[in-house]
Amino acid sequence: MTRNNHCFIILYLFLTSYMLIVSCQRPNIIFIIADDMGWNDLSFHGSNEIPTPNIDALAYNGIILNSMYAQPVCTPSRSALMTGKYPIHNGMQGPPILAAEPRGVPLTERFLPEYLRELGYSTKAIGKWHLGFFKKEYTPLYRGFDSHFGYLAGIVSYYDHVLNDQYSRYAELSGHDMRRNSSSAWDTVGRYATDLFTDEAVRLIENQPLNKPMFLYMAHLAVHSGNRGKLLEAPQETINQFQYISDPNRRTYAAMVKKLDDSVGTVISTLQKRGMLDNSIIIFMSDNGAPTVEYGRTPGYPNWGSNYPFRGTKHTLWEGGVKVPCIIWSPLFQQNPRVSLQLMHISDWLPTLYTAAGGDASRLPLNLDGIDQWSMITHNTPSRRSSVLINIDEERRNAAIRKGPWKLIIGKSENGTMDGYYGQIQPTKVPPFNFNAIVESKTYQSLQQLSRNSFLPFSSTFKMRSLRQQATIRCGVNLGPMSPSPCPNGPCLFNLENDPCEQVNVAYSRQDISSQLYDLLKFYRSTLVPQINKPVDVLQADPKRFNDTWAPWIF
Repeated sequence: MTRNNHCFIILYLFLTSYMLIVSCQRPNIIFIIADDMGWNDLSFHGSNEIPTPNIDALAYNGIILNSMYAQPVCTPSRSALMTGKYPIHNGMQGPPILAAEPRGVPLTERFLPEYLRELGYSTKAIGKWHLGFFKKEYTPLYRGFDSHFGYLAGIVSYYDHVLNDQYSRYAELSGHDMRRNSSSAWDTVGRYATDLFTDEAVRLIENQPLNKPMFLYMAHLAVHSGNRGKLLEAPQETINQFQYISDPNRRTYAAMVKKLDDSVGTVISTLQKRGMLDNSIIIFMSDNGAPTVEYGRTPGYPNWGSNYPFRGTKHTLWEGGVKVPCIIWSPLFQQNPRVSLQLMHISDWLPTLYTAAGGDASRLPLNLDGIDQWSMITHNTPSRRSSVLINIDEERRNAAIRKGPWKLIIGKSENGTMDGYYGQIQPTKVPPFNFNAIVESKTYQSLQQLSRNSFLPFSSTFKMRSLRQQATIRCGVNLGPMSPSPCPNGPCLFNLENDPCEQVNVAYSRQDISSQLYDLLKFYRSTLVPQINKPVDVLQADPKRFNDTWAPWIF
């Protein structure tokens, strides 16, 4: 045997032993959730308008989950993520929690970080909570997190971190909402929220003991709009990089997306420098579609995002409201990078990540709706999920469900005012897509270094082009910006394999399928827990009672 062969065998045994040691340790889990990000606002889906090179690099070296469903608005989505349940099973299926509303996810529910903490994880939360804070028992430190830096309500403005909430012509409450654990973080006023959350993530990663696994839940404010009068905010030097976008609001939105993309790159490069990336799982997703127009509640919070080519917007059951961008990356995967069309729901993350963390999913409560998808993700086996209950809102009298390729929608969105298309933004000239920007990104460089050290699969430019083509959704017909609903007077049924953009209603030509899905909706309706919405408590919740800060008000 030659000396070269000896060296090769020794190197192979060393690397095999190293990966075995790494695989025996519980992986770090980094869950990054964007707020109100549209399908068309990430360039890995085929758009050239807003480059997202760091997120793209993660997508093209991981798994693009192109059939991931969430809820149509933020609180229900986050509830499903944390509890592993459809919101109809704990009364959270309705509107988002208002800041002065004495409501939260019931304390009888256990949250994802509570399960992970039992497996030895340190659990850290950054950014948006929006799962209830009227009593301290509903806040992050009482629901499984070791620490929280961020805000408790649904939104704040990006620089002053104030939430103004108007409940009537005569009742508007205003207060600061940025906290470090249980104390207000007044020292952060004036700093851009995305940068604040990024710096906190860097600090936590740099101080994480390497012998203890980490669950980092990073719930960005971006790209949600802020308060009236300053809906969209970003540093001017970043806005100036998008002069080719003619609409000034869309231009600012693009800058907000770029700051979010930069944040992802910084987090991943910090994990690499700290020696944690080689045993990490990283998820990036949005909580729902973009609110491309005013919606329902006054005032609304449009952000000039784009859900193209899908119909619908946030608050609706159309694909643009509930099918969300989602990617997952890890060196633990035994498959090459790919685009997955297998069905998933946001509630699946609890059992999936519990299994990924080394837990036994069979020991989880039997009443979870989430399904363990770890085998599908790591080995590309068939999804164990054949259907998704998208939502049942018994107060707004609408519902939607998907089974296989078929999707049934019952009822209207906001009395029909939100059932138009709303998918595309004003056309604008954009530069050609630049794959070199991906190669030069912090994420790509970090993953490339990891690949060199461990022989992990790594996507070439040719592979990235192929994945980009596969991840791009194409419709049969380009719809106009206000194209009306294809089913204004009855149920909607679509075959999403043939009609991914919900253009052709086949409810009457395929009444057999409509009946099957309707019966399934009726079954879920029989299991529904009524919404637990509460009247707002403007007197007791008033931030003026708490030094002009939003804080728990019932003791």
